[in-house]
Amino acid sequence: MDATKAIVDTVDRFRQRRTAPLVLELDLTEGLTEGPPTDPLSAILTMRKPRLADVLSGLKRARHDSRVKALIVKIGGNPLGLGMVQELRQAIVHFRASGKLTVAFGETFGEFGQGTIPYYLASAFERVYLQPSGDVGLTGIALEQRFLKGTLEKLDIAYEVGQRHEYKTAANTFTQDHMTDAHRESYGRLAESILEQVVAGIADGRRLDQAKVRDLVDRGPFIGPEAVEAGLVDKLAYRDEVYDEVKEAAGDEAHLQFVARYARGSAVRKLPHPTADGVALIHGHGMIRLGRSGRSPLGGGGAMGSDTISAAIRAARRDPHIKAVVFRVDSPGGSYVASDAVWREVVLTRKVKPVIVSMGDVAASGGYFVSMAADVIIAQPGTLTGSIGVLGGKAVLGGLMAKAGVTTDLIAEGTNAAMFSSTRSFSTEEWERVNAWLDRIYDDFVGKVAEGRHLTRDRAHELARGRVWTGVDAHERGLVDELGGLEDALGLARKRAGLAADAPVRTYPRLNPLERLRGPESSEDKSAALARIRLEAWGPFARIAGELGLPSYGPLLLPGQIVIR
Repeated sequence: MDATKAIVDTVDRFRQRRTAPLVLELDLTEGLTEGPPTDPLSAILTMRKPRLADVLSGLKRARHDSRVKALIVKIGGNPLGLGMVQELRQAIVHFRASGKLTVAFGETFGEFGQGTIPYYLASAFERVYLQPSGDVGLTGIALEQRFLKGTLEKLDIAYEVGQRHEYKTAANTFTQDHMTDAHRESYGRLAESILEQVVAGIADGRRLDQAKVRDLVDRGPFIGPEAVEAGLVDKLAYRDEVYDEVKEAAGDEAHLQFVARYARGSAVRKLPHPTADGVALIHGHGMIRLGRSGRSPLGGGGAMGSDTISAAIRAARRDPHIKAVVFRVDSPGGSYVASDAVWREVVLTRKVKPVIVSMGDVAASGGYFVSMAADVIIAQPGTLTGSIGVLGGKAVLGGLMAKAGVTTDLIAEGTNAAMFSSTRSFSTEEWERVNAWLDRIYDDFVGKVAEGRHLTRDRAHELARGRVWTGVDAHERGLVDELGGLEDALGLARKRAGLAADAPVRTYPRLNPLERLRGPESSEDKSAALARIRLEAWGPFARIAGELGLPSYGPLLLPGQIVIR
């Protein structure tokens, strides 16, 4: 009898959980992951982080689910990029418009520090709660640049670089001790554009006049009571008090469920037929390089390998059940050759099915290169994009080596055989070859921008010159087609392909366990798109090493590199 009663009680509790009101919960303390893990190490490092796509699809589905009564989000901890914040804000605004309660809770929005972007996210919610000991670090937008020229001079290191053109400022860190006029102009507009977006969003979410919000920015940061008085926060409360209020509003029977868990559970209940027509979603994240995607076990972010992304795009192009492709790009750039390889696959795919690019926090330089051939480019207003330009050069370490007592001898057969040596400067003849490279790459880049974006070459050059734009400024200039997020891109892809609004989305490459184990049969096999852990010597310093012209595989060899940053 006891066993029977226990079974009945368990079934009753399960039934109640299936029918009881829901309060969806999202904890952003550890941030979000942009896409699925690309390798085993990524899977381990991100296994407790919710995926952005799961959160967006969960909130979209919850708008029409009568069981879902409220959403509560804890904001804090790891900062999110502006593009991702705007993705979330858009989803929350739509959820809020469905009439359901939305609550943001922060222990602090910047603990004696900047909290402008976290608070910008919070302002999209109907109610904003702050722990009594917390602050609102609404202070505006500051873009700070450090310069290492003086340090390199003290170490007797020279950095030789050519760039196309004046706004291609990535190398200024190593060649200047202050911002150039072009650098200051570009950064000034970026800060201005971002602050305009933040002020407009806060004013709309908190129902305040934009002029008042701009004044509040200049008066910040605020301690808790000041934030309440200014209308930035609704109430000072601890977590238990916030959750009690939300549960009371949702009903006594309501229970909590993480948004990502809700999204996955709903997806399982609505599994599409394996051969149903749908949309492929391909994630391109991190620095762009030749070879396969992956990350270093020593730390640092992942990388977008041209072999991996190209194989995924080819697989989606050849799959008869994939009717459109959404390419999600979040990358500051990298190798020109790798970017060009991915660009070619986008061009080939666009000939047979729609290709929509959705830009994340950043899709600039090489990140723009791989995007520009798409049918439609969608970016968030705060996405950093453009940077259509090129730089290249090398670090000359001869002086530092001499100070350390290291001597070098060299034998070279060929006039320019030693041009990439780290112990000597470029000769006049070698600089001619470097400049020929730079001109060829820049001309190719601008030409492909003009072709893909339907611009004249002169107009493309005017918008290029290495300048970084926010998404809203890029949209005004034709470098971006629409403003929006991943869900907008998926919806547009379905529409262009003539699919139903709920047609399935499949992440590519799609591999079963056997395909993962056996390895690829050839470079045309879709399992060739698998990522890997790369034993890179630079680890978390890989990006700095790339900007210095150093190879991704470590400091032992120093060939010069032409890179898009």
